[in-house]
Amino acid sequence: MPHPPEARRLLVLYGSQTGCAQDVAERIGREGIRRHFSPEVSAMDDYDIENLINEKLVIFVCSTTGQGEEPDNMKKFWKFLLRKALPRDILEQLEYTVFGLGDSSYQKFNFPSKKLYKRLGQLGATGFFPRGDGDDQHYIGVDGTLNPWLQGMWETLLRKYPLSSGLEIIPQEVLLPPSYRIRFLDDVTEKPSVRLEPNFEFATLITNQRITSTEHFQDVRHLEMDVSQLSHQAYNPGDIADIIPKNLPEGVQAFMELMKWTDIADKPLIVEPNQPDRRVPVRLEGVQTLRSLFENHLDIYSVPRRSFIEMLSYFTTDENETEKLQEFCSTEGQDDFYAYAYRVKRTIFEVLEDFHSPKIDLDYLLDIFPLIRHRSFSISSSPTAHPSQIHLTVGIVQYKTKLQIARTGVCTKWLAQLDQGDRIPIRIAKGTMKLPAAPVPAIFIGPGTGIAPMRSFIEERVARGCTENYLFFGCRYSAMDYHYRAQWEEYAAKGQLKLYVAASRDQDDKMYVQHQLINQGAMIWDLIVNHEAVIFLSGNANRMQKDVNQAFVEIIQSHGNMSEAEATSYLNTLEKSRRFQQECWF
Repeated sequence: MPHPPEARRLLVLYGSQTGCAQDVAERIGREGIRRHFSPEVSAMDDYDIENLINEKLVIFVCSTTGQGEEPDNMKKFWKFLLRKALPRDILEQLEYTVFGLGDSSYQKFNFPSKKLYKRLGQLGATGFFPRGDGDDQHYIGVDGTLNPWLQGMWETLLRKYPLSSGLEIIPQEVLLPPSYRIRFLDDVTEKPSVRLEPNFEFATLITNQRITSTEHFQDVRHLEMDVSQLSHQAYNPGDIADIIPKNLPEGVQAFMELMKWTDIADKPLIVEPNQPDRRVPVRLEGVQTLRSLFENHLDIYSVPRRSFIEMLSYFTTDENETEKLQEFCSTEGQDDFYAYAYRVKRTIFEVLEDFHSPKIDLDYLLDIFPLIRHRSFSISSSPTAHPSQIHLTVGIVQYKTKLQIARTGVCTKWLAQLDQGDRIPIRIAKGTMKLPAAPVPAIFIGPGTGIAPMRSFIEERVARGCTENYLFFGCRYSAMDYHYRAQWEEYAAKGQLKLYVAASRDQDDKMYVQHQLINQGAMIWDLIVNHEAVIFLSGNANRMQKDVNQAFVEIIQSHGNMSEAEATSYLNTLEKSRRFQQECWF
């Protein structure tokens, strides 16, 4: 039976690590308003979960992080749902669906959304529409599966919650009211405030040192930060440092000139909510200016999402530009949008250089421009070896786009220019890898900047007196990008480390870490079978992760006298028992 037309509340809860799931959730909220629902959009951990028993209709959106883990801002929510004491019918009044965001090249594709969908059903909730799987591997990205999923989901909802007589869906070309408003202040001398998101604090930079040769193409930095003043400074080997970067002043000035906002760039203002369910993000509270907003908080250098293009189309004053932006947002225009934005990694700034006519209403700033998201880095120091410090090993992201435009990553560009004494917004998060409590042998595989968590682990084990440490490190040239060479060789000389280096370009036949592993296959098999060794792997997942996993399959086949299927199963067993831990990224 259709629900009565007055039942229009819609709760949209998201778990988002990099902002993608939040963007999808906010899109659902906007589309809900057009269908005369009353949506509330919130991060799962910001929502009072005790109210869930009173909700009738919820759409969940969650991304995947690490090796199939749930995002940070849904961890508390998920932990609550897992309580064994919860009655099996506690959510029997709830109808729900879930959309997940992930990458099908990962083994645990969309695990958080799959587990969430199942758990809600176990607690008595009813799925009103099948779960959706967003896939980064789709040739047009997440929208390739999201768009048809949304179409089917809304059709289902409108059958359940039909519009009242005389009401129609608000057309896409009608601009919805802003979520916030900008109010300029008169006679205010207060400087813009720099507030941080919950759990973020300021660390102080001690060292910013390039550790690759100046002749090498890649700039890799060793950063040391003083965290003695942080209230949450404790961390474990394998943990993560989340950092919120800034846009450099010269880039923001160029942006102000492009938007013709230089006359008002430094006028004090405050951001206020314009909708009852909206709260101003903590970092935007207090006095701001347009300049401080774009230097500290709003992103202008990421690749634009569909939501940016959609919102921008409302402010174009050129008919041709409006038509082109609307085409990018249509189902038929997804290929063109992908080619224009994602294939060439065009930034928001560059889109605004291409489309000259938009006259953006300042009240819509936060609806158009996304917040600068935090970046996550593996901590490369041991808390025992370096009390009150956190070290990072950061490769400065530099590349040329397909448009032959030189580009440097926003965060690493900002980190590269920092000096001693500068403050860095930081938050410590749990990593996916963890040292075993027992002093068993440990095999560490960390080519390139994948060495970061391995350094944390090895320093900690050396401090504990564990000497059965086996490091397989990969680089291009031993003279140019052999990260922490002096430290490893010192440990090796003291009998605290067995060291195996694969410098791929130092000889005619390229040597990679997987080759060194196979060369030491007999030793590795003995460590695994007879000494309960634990294996850690970290680094770029583009090919390395598959090649290393295949090397272990070959080692197990050869030295364990197994078939390939048996060896693969054995390796999977090691992973499930946490004796083979992987943290890799694209």
